[in-house]
Formats: sequence, structure tokens, C-alpha cells
Amino acid sequence: MKNIYLIRHCKAYGQPAEAELTEVGIDQALELKDYLLKYSINYIVSSPYVRAIKTITPFAKHLGLEVNIDERVREKLLIPYVVDDYTPYLLAAYEDMDITFHGGESSNEATKRAIEALTDILKLEEESVAIVTHGELFSLIMRYFDKVSGFDFWKNLSNPDVYLLRFETNDIKSIVDIKRVWKA
Repeated sequence: MKNIYLIRHCKAYGQPAEAELTEVGIDQALELKDYLLKYSINYIVSSPYVRAIKTITPFAKHLGLEVNIDERVREKLLIPYVVDDYTPYLLAAYEDMDITFHGGESSNEATKRAIEALTDILKLEEESVAIVTHGELFSLIMRYFDKVSGFDFWKNLSNPDVYLLRFETNDIKSIVDIKRVWKA
């Protein structure tokens, strides 16, 4: 049995790759560390974004584990510039998985790279892996397995959030269970 702990990062100051955790986010990372200790996680994969790395760093340090960076679990590039309200773009991107906005990435493109990463992670010898990612990509991974997930699922995610995905083998198609195990 393979266990994947899919983790959305803790609260952060904004969306840029270099956005730091807020004071609340730092406290959440410590709470998350304490929570995750009851699981036998023996490998960590993170988005290269600062907020994702800092979400899992207390846990990794406590166990002496390396945080393995994988570009493929970074946040989806919805649009390459700042807007006041991302909601209409997000909603459109869930309704049309191929839509792109001015150099952004489609939901299907982001899903493809995330599932490629997950497929490779499942091939590792470690049985229990934590993957730290971001809200939109998290929801797209969940949508891959459960077609009802989407905009509403994304909207109801917390920072942080943890779901356990259980696989019978190292094959992506062998998923047997998905359940939320922790919510902020």
C-alpha cells in the first residue's frame, strides 16, 4: 500500500513564488509538524515556492528528512500578472479545462504535469510520502481522481489542508481511498 499525504501550504502573504508564511502560517506549520508525526512519512516532495517549503520544513527538520523540490507540483500559472479578483478566471478555468489566459497555463496542462509527478513519486520505494503544493493544483489533482471536485472543492480548501490518497500499488490507477485527514 502506498500512502500519499497531499498538503496545501499554510497561510502566506500572497501568491508570488517568494511569498513567505504569515505569523499564523508559521504557527500552522508547527501544528502540522506535530500532527504529521503520527504517520510514517519517510519522503517529502515540495513545490519550489517558499510558502510550500516553509510549510513542511519544521516536520522535515524534526525527522531529519530532505525536502525534495519538484517543479511539477508548483502552483498552476493561471495568469502571469496580478489582478484584483482571480475568481472569474478560476471559475472559467474549471469550466473549460483547456482555456488559457494571456500566457497562463490551462487546467489540463497543470493536471498533466502534476499527475506525471505523482506517477513518478508512486514509483519510489518509500511507502509514505508527503507532497506540499498549492490550492489550485491540489484541486486539479483531486479532480483527476474525482470528477466532481473543481471550483467548489478549491473554494472549500483550507490553508493548510491535508488529504490522504491511498494506492494499492505504485500504479496511479490503483487508488483505493481518498480522505481528508486534517483541516485548518
